[in-house]
Amino acid sequence: MQADDLAAAIAWLRGGGIVAFPTDTLYGLTVDPASDAAVASLFDLKGRAADVALPFIAASGAQVFAWAPHVDTATRRLAERFWPGPLSLIVDAPPSIAAEARARDGTVAVRVPAHDVARALADAWGAPLPATSANRSGEPPAASAAQLGAIARDARVRVIDAGPSPGGAPSTIVDARRTPIVLVRAGAVPWNRVLESLQG
Repeated sequence: MQADDLAAAIAWLRGGGIVAFPTDTLYGLTVDPASDAAVASLFDLKGRAADVALPFIAASGAQVFAWAPHVDTATRRLAERFWPGPLSLIVDAPPSIAAEARARDGTVAVRVPAHDVARALADAWGAPLPATSANRSGEPPAASAAQLGAIARDARVRVIDAGPSPGGAPSTIVDARRTPIVLVRAGAVPWNRVLESLQG
C-alpha cells in the first residue's frame, strides 16, 4: 500500500463514500462517522438495521482517549494490556459522531487493531473510524478484497487492497465501565484472559 492510496481513501471518505480495508481479523467498511448521509449509506450497503451501533477502530490508545476523554480506570487498563489487538472496549461516544452510529445508550465499542493499514487509515483521518464487517448482513464476512464480491463493485465503495486479513473470530467486546465488567460479545480474546488482566 502506498501513501497515495491512503490519501485517496481519506478524500473518498470526506466526499461521503465508503472504504473497504483490511484489519487484523477481517476486512471492514468505514465512512465519515460525523455524516448522517454516509452512515445511512453504509447501513444501506450492508442491509443492516439502523438501530445497531457501529464498532470503531483507532490508530492508538492516545487517539481513543483524546476522542472519548471520559474513560474509566478499568477500561484504560484493558486498553494498555490488549491494544493493539482484537479487544473492543465500550466508551461514551463523542457528540461529533452521528446518532445512528451510536448505541441507544450513547456508547460505542472501539479498539486499536494489530494491523498497520487499519491503524494508518485512522491516523490519516485524525480520529477513530467505524469498522463494521465487509459483508451484507447474514452473509459471510470477507477476509480478502477478492471476497468482497458485490460490495467491491458498488459505486459507493473504494477498496484498499492490502492482501488478505488473517480471518478468524471477531473482536471480543467488553464493557468495563460496570462492576462487575460485562462480556458483550465473545471473540478472539478469551474472557478469562480479560478477567485475569484486571486482577491484582
